[in-house]
Amino acid sequence: MSTITELIHAIPVDPQTGAIAVPIYQTSTFVQEAPGINKGYDYARSNNPTRAALEKIIAQLEGGAVGTAFSSGLAAIDAVLKLLKYGDEIVAVDDIYGGAFRLFNKVYEKFGIKVHYVDTADTQAVFNAITPATKLIWLETPTNPTLKISDIAAIAKIAKANRCLFCVDNTFASPVLQQPLALGADIVIHSATKYLGGHSDLIAGLVITQTQELGNEIRFYQNACGAILSPFDSFLLIRGIETVHLRVKQHCANAQIIAEYLEKHPAVERVYYPGLPSHPGHALAARQAKGFGGIVSFTLKTDTEEAATAFVTSTGYFKLAESLGGIKSLLCHPASMTHKSIPAATRRTAGVADSLIRLSVGLEEASDLLADLDRAFEKSALIYQEKSTAVNV
Repeated sequence: MSTITELIHAIPVDPQTGAIAVPIYQTSTFVQEAPGINKGYDYARSNNPTRAALEKIIAQLEGGAVGTAFSSGLAAIDAVLKLLKYGDEIVAVDDIYGGAFRLFNKVYEKFGIKVHYVDTADTQAVFNAITPATKLIWLETPTNPTLKISDIAAIAKIAKANRCLFCVDNTFASPVLQQPLALGADIVIHSATKYLGGHSDLIAGLVITQTQELGNEIRFYQNACGAILSPFDSFLLIRGIETVHLRVKQHCANAQIIAEYLEKHPAVERVYYPGLPSHPGHALAARQAKGFGGIVSFTLKTDTEEAATAFVTSTGYFKLAESLGGIKSLLCHPASMTHKSIPAATRRTAGVADSLIRLSVGLEEASDLLADLDRAFEKSALIYQEKSTAVNV
């Protein structure tokens, strides 16, 4: 049986009614036969049949022992960080999602957890950053937004040799393209808002663990802290997962076409997409993943925030919005949007230039998206030229 067929048929038929879709158990509590004697559920924060179905599906999809569903991707990250204690240290990817950076530096640092940011595409840099206090290696690959590729298997060996946990944020690749647990990671997280949900209509986070023991710890924090995913959003996420293989395949195909177009455009300084042979992580990405993803980033030759702003406000099909992974194409300016919480100097050191633009390539016809970008380049050039002339006058 193929993985896709197995996934589709892992979504259970309701044994009570025969419903082919997982029912939404919109209830806060469950009647018990006697104190402590129930049908597996007592209170919906602790467990819910709709959420339980989702958690079983995502564990199977990532090849893990336990899946847990949270109210957001950041809530999922927060649950993993609760595995640490005062005095512990983290080695984290330098080109990190802005929300994760804010959580690490503004929340957990004041609790005595120190974070060292390194270029994880350089495996030796990861090794060099390890100290006796390192208890967690935090990786995104591809990274957000410069799409650096890191060697998951090699870093997993470093983590195991130094007895620290290894967590991979697999949001950009999705389990369709990449299986970090099979490559040695201990924990995988997702902002399920993105490709797994796929329709820009829910906020959700997922944690999947390699072992039952680690999964039990995460589940404890899920219940104790209460940042659970609702039954309705669990239902929506199951529905999104049903088509994730087909959607990701088309996202990748469209992104490849757009990346190749941008690489030849005279107004573009650099394109970040691992599907291009010019990308420094191209060979590694081809080896450890089944595709290159639906995100394309690029910088303009006019490397200013003003030039980027002119471009991102000139598109039609590409909608200016935070988030990614939905069926409709989006674009954003990370320096002033998703990564604004990161200090400017830190952003630039990690490669997030002032003119960097991130595209989340959707499922529209590629020819329509290319025409939209063509119009945006023309329109934004005129806008930027007019503003520059006005300033000089």
